[in-house]
Amino acid sequence: MPDPVPPSPPSSAAAPETSRRGAFTPIPLDDLDRAILARLQGDFPLSEAPFAEAAAALGCDEATLIARIELLLEARVLTRFGPLFQVERMGGAFVLAALAVPEERYEAVAEAVNALPEVAHNYRREHALNMWFVLATETPDGIPRAIAAIEAATGLPVFAFPKEEEFFVEMKLEARV
Repeated sequence: MPDPVPPSPPSSAAAPETSRRGAFTPIPLDDLDRAILARLQGDFPLSEAPFAEAAAALGCDEATLIARIELLLEARVLTRFGPLFQVERMGGAFVLAALAVPEERYEAVAEAVNALPEVAHNYRREHALNMWFVLATETPDGIPRAIAAIEAATGLPVFAFPKEEEFFVEMKLEARV
């Protein structure tokens, strides 16, 4: 699989920002929304104007595409829009990590963990280790620093599960009404 390359934001409009968290606001999806969701789950153009190129393939203009992506992020139809990187190939590191969070502290701990820019994909599990997240850092020594910061902020031990083997699993979801 080729390394993903981040798309460049268009020069005429701001690129959609990743929406990490926020309240869920259901919105009705129209045909263009469903087409955007279906089309942009892969094959995002790698070009000087990727949003304009993707918009043309969807039959809309660049500003409309960006506005729709922002709305889908805001409404939490999408929780993230952006490239995935092979961080190790860029000299960085990532690790799957977990915490056993007392239920009465769950929201406060989630807020503290999510405040770190190294944290992604934080989600709840029905397990003794009930909070799982990915740490991604620019250098391998950033992982122990991030873990130490989380332990200091939460008072809870972080269980780190470094990657032993990598698999590529692609999943695309159909956007239906």
